[in-house]
Amino acid sequence: MYVAVKGGERAIDNAHQWLAEERRGDPAVPDLTIPQIREQMRLAVNRVMAEGSLYDPDLAALAIKQARGDLIEAVFLIRAYRTTLPRLAGSRPVDTGAMAVDRRISATFKDLPGGQVLGPTFDYTHRLLDFALMAEGATSGLGSPSAPEGPGQGQPVCLMLQAFSTATGLSRPPSLPTPRPPT
Repeated sequence: MYVAVKGGERAIDNAHQWLAEERRGDPAVPDLTIPQIREQMRLAVNRVMAEGSLYDPDLAALAIKQARGDLIEAVFLIRAYRTTLPRLAGSRPVDTGAMAVDRRISATFKDLPGGQVLGPTFDYTHRLLDFALMAEGATSGLGSPSAPEGPGQGQPVCLMLQAFSTATGLSRPPSLPTPRPPT
């Protein structure tokens, strides 16, 4: 523990207590729970997991709560925690052609096989505050999206762009580098 401050350990303990009081806010308001943060602030949780390089929605939600909503501090907490974990194994390449996607946009190809998928995005909102969300239990904008069109009628097919451009003659198949003899 860092104790080179006036007042030493007691001053640090008091600072921690003060921070906990600031984080909690008004005790008359119900405390945020980890499941609430995990489920209702999914974008923030995903960002903390991505930037922190650790997939654990509950830990990311805990970090957001501990950091008082400061995502940069939450990422720092997750990274610090990640360094305490043992490395379990290496990873193998993923077949991205078989993955289900929420969002797939191509600026290069307008008509991608499987189509483009906007997914849940802020790109087409007016970026104005929605005051209906301030009402208790409000579900502004909540409705069911229209059914997907095309083959499968479910999650979009995510064909690899390299395979598409090779099949249409836009590129050559990738070749493996020839190993050089040792010198």
